[in-house]
Amino acid sequence: MNIIINGQPIELPQTQSLIQVVENFGAVKPFALAVNGQFIPKSQHLVYELNEGDAIDILSPVQGG
Repeated sequence: MNIIINGQPIELPQTQSLIQVVENFGAVKPFALAVNGQFIPKSQHLVYELNEGDAIDILSPVQGG
């Protein structure tokens, strides 16, 4: 299955949960996730099923004033 993470094409050998894919990509918590422009609640990260061509955005909080 081919997906996109933060604009980078990724090929997955098998179906994985959203959180597995993001952690394998190297994302470090805390972060928020959006798939195809829709934010996914943290409670759904483990059970959310990805589909061919999905685009994941990993959003990290920004500090500053």
